[in-house]
Amino acid sequence: MRWALVKVSLAVTAMVVVAFAVPLGMVIKELARDRAFSDAERDAAEIAPALSITTDHEQLQRVVASAGSGDRMAVHIPAAGGGMAAVNLGVHRAAEEDVETTRRMGRASTAKVPDGSALLQPVALSSGQIAVVEVYVPDAAVGRGVGTAWATLAAVGLALIVGSVAVADRLGIRMVRHAQRLAEGARELGDGRLGARVPEEGPSELRLAAVAFNSMADQVVQLLANERELAADLSHRLRTPLTVLRLNAASLGEGPAADQTRAAVEQLEREVDTIIRTAREAKPQTAAAGPGAGCDAAEVVRERMVFWSALAEDEGRKWRVAGAERPVRIPVARADLAAALDALLGNVFRHTPEGTAFAVDLHNGEDAVIVLVSDAGAGISDPEAAMARGRGSGSDGSTGLGLDIVRRLAEATGGDVRIGSSVLGGTEVRIWIQIAGSRPERRGHRGTVRRRRPRRSALSFNRS
Repeated sequence: MRWALVKVSLAVTAMVVVAFAVPLGMVIKELARDRAFSDAERDAAEIAPALSITTDHEQLQRVVASAGSGDRMAVHIPAAGGGMAAVNLGVHRAAEEDVETTRRMGRASTAKVPDGSALLQPVALSSGQIAVVEVYVPDAAVGRGVGTAWATLAAVGLALIVGSVAVADRLGIRMVRHAQRLAEGARELGDGRLGARVPEEGPSELRLAAVAFNSMADQVVQLLANERELAADLSHRLRTPLTVLRLNAASLGEGPAADQTRAAVEQLEREVDTIIRTAREAKPQTAAAGPGAGCDAAEVVRERMVFWSALAEDEGRKWRVAGAERPVRIPVARADLAAALDALLGNVFRHTPEGTAFAVDLHNGEDAVIVLVSDAGAGISDPEAAMARGRGSGSDGSTGLGLDIVRRLAEATGGDVRIGSSVLGGTEVRIWIQIAGSRPERRGHRGTVRRRRPRRSALSFNRS
């Protein structure tokens, strides 16, 4: 589009310049010629009074010399009665035929001579005869100033063309910029960056296209959010009841029926883990930054703790929640955060003995939100191996699905997940959720976590 506008402007301006410059150049040439012949007529008119008074050779020579035309002027006096011969003064260049024609016609004329033209001006003598004054007009005099004028016209025309092209290029850039933004937005959306939006600026057509694109992007984000909501709902409906069923199966005691029940529950849990893992791997790896993708982390934490507190009461576990009193907005879908919390709390119930206390802390910073899930169990001896299971190695009898869910959620925002020792004496999983454009400097090595002690007022344990 930009080069098309430049070409159109170049063609139109060039045609306008040619349409005006060519006739103007011809007018300048004619004006220069008229000026040269007007000067010649003035020179001829200067000696006309002398010719009408006298025909004396010496006097006429002095008059011709005083005219200032030098060797460019000549006077042709015809022969008179009484045996007086014809007189020719100066350097004459015109042919005798042209001189006789001018004398016979009685009006001024021009004749072509070598390297120029000759103005032939008839003058009536006192004797009644017609003399002819010849003024030489060289081609240089006729074209004097024409080259400079034409060069000026060409420079002005070229400047107009360059100026019009520059203006068209600037206008084209303004128009193309909005089209490029639309193309970049479409490319980003196609690459999976769901937060890509296009400024609704520029010409009306591109503005309408930007509005339609943003509306389409919002619909795409909403559809993907609904898809994630369904996947998370599947996780909630299957994993959470399976955890309760597994705990209940563990209390059945000994015997073939109890062993078969526990084996069936474990097999069912493995199959569900496989299904959910496959569903999550098929999900686009994008940051949930689009409209409607954020949630209130504090509200989600309170909601999930209401569910897990009932199971904690059955097993005699103390629990607490800190930092969830005020709203904390994060760029994560509500269902994704709930699934991550259920995965970590489910690990606490599966891998720690009954009666082990646990806690969920929520810290709201300037550029990040930290969710800490800690317990008072035996801890994790090798955090690096645990994170490797979270990336899908599935060693040590663990699928690592819970940590994989949490890791995907954190990395989708530019954050990360770290495992360390908690203030309760067991394991602490820290979820760093990025909410600002720049990633803060991390300290320490991977597998450790910098602990922050919540205020004492938030450390009171609850037994539901």
